[in-house]
Amino acid sequence: LGPSTASAPGLAAMIALTLAMLSFNQPKGAIPGSSRTNMAVRGSNEFAYGLPGVTPFPGPFDPAGLLAEAPKETVYLWREAEITHGRVGMLAAAGFLVQESFHPLFGGRVTGPAIDHIPQIPPFFWFVLSLGIGICETYRVQVGWADPRTPSGMDSSRQFKLKPDYTPGDLGWDPLGLKPSDPDLLLELQNKELNNGRLAMFGILGLITESA
Repeated sequence: LGPSTASAPGLAAMIALTLAMLSFNQPKGAIPGSSRTNMAVRGSNEFAYGLPGVTPFPGPFDPAGLLAEAPKETVYLWREAEITHGRVGMLAAAGFLVQESFHPLFGGRVTGPAIDHIPQIPPFFWFVLSLGIGICETYRVQVGWADPRTPSGMDSSRQFKLKPDYTPGDLGWDPLGLKPSDPDLLLELQNKELNNGRLAMFGILGLITESA
């Protein structure tokens, strides 16, 4: 790591927590407030409508009571936002930690602490990056989001809504065929992804704040 991160007293603890979360293996027993199937539509009496993310510790966690009166459509929107930002956070945290010591692009012109790399990147890269993000987001919208356009105009009731048959985070993209068919194993991997994503969002926020 570079000088901006290697000396931080809290970084070792952050990495230790990350490694601990990565090695977390969820028990096969029943989990309060959760279900062992693949995020299908559940009853309203289940915590977060049965979505994954409830683990033995801390269990059903909603100290602000946001889920008490929230309808299923809203909870699914929250989960879509959480899992999307968690995936971005995991990539960002890994990139932030790796890029100071390994950055083979741009002929070695990008140097120094990770926080200082952004202004050194050539403008063309930002065009390619923006195009890539746009393609990914367009695909995600087409897969999971309802189309508010109708022959008679825009239907406001369908704006900012997920498709009824869409499972938050399930974009159908599994080129390596890693998604297990066993519901217990699938739930375990879903919880790992959520937990690591939650930690990564805090982690990248801390890394950027500490380095700025």
